Amino acid sequence: MLWICQLRPDIDFLVAGDGPKFIDLEQMREKYQLQERVELIGSIKHEQVRDVMVKGHIYLHPSLTEAFGTVLVEAASCGLLVVTTNVGGIPEVLPSRMTVFAEPEEDSLVDAVDVAVRKLKSGKIDTSHFHNEIKKMYDWRNVAERTEIVYNRVIKAPESTMIETFGKFYQSGSWAGVLFLLCAIVDFILLYVLEFFYPYESIDKARKWPKRSTVKEGCH
Repeated sequence: MLWICQLRPDIDFLVAGDGPKFIDLEQMREKYQLQERVELIGSIKHEQVRDVMVKGHIYLHPSLTEAFGTVLVEAASCGLLVVTTNVGGIPEVLPSRMTVFAEPEEDSLVDAVDVAVRKLKSGKIDTSHFHNEIKKMYDWRNVAERTEIVYNRVIKAPESTMIETFGKFYQSGSWAGVLFLLCAIVDFILLYVLEFFYPYESIDKARKWPKRSTVKEGCH
């Protein structure tokens, strides 16, 4: 972040989250007097993510490892050009026109951010169409329907008794079977203890998600 601020005086940072590096960011901002360019807003609620993302133009995601970055899809859907590392499953999440890739190294990330800024300023990339493209690529209704099918299959499957369940674990192998059986017994005991103190009837139900426009008008 410091290198980017030194290289590009036209870049400001908006940092959300309160992870273990938050204090380090605060100290860095104070040390180099970047209070006017680096805004740390701390933890935000899920329904506030969109409101924060549409304030920017670039989403920086310097990950060392990632299977599937849902936040990358959210950022692109909000009209942000994504700068991220070429690791794990990240290259498969978004098309290349929506991303600028970097190696998981400081120099490479700084260069990638510089490339992203140049692309946006030159008008080579129009991020205002990203939301509609993402909407076609990731149809969450279809994902939900397929997930529901899996749950229905599990619900309709005949329920095994505890003895039958333990028997399946025991048949996993001479040594592994005993180990799995012991783990299963401990898990069942823990389940009953937790059920006693936290009955499943007390689990909060999912609230309805607030609906608003995803991309702020006039914001890329």
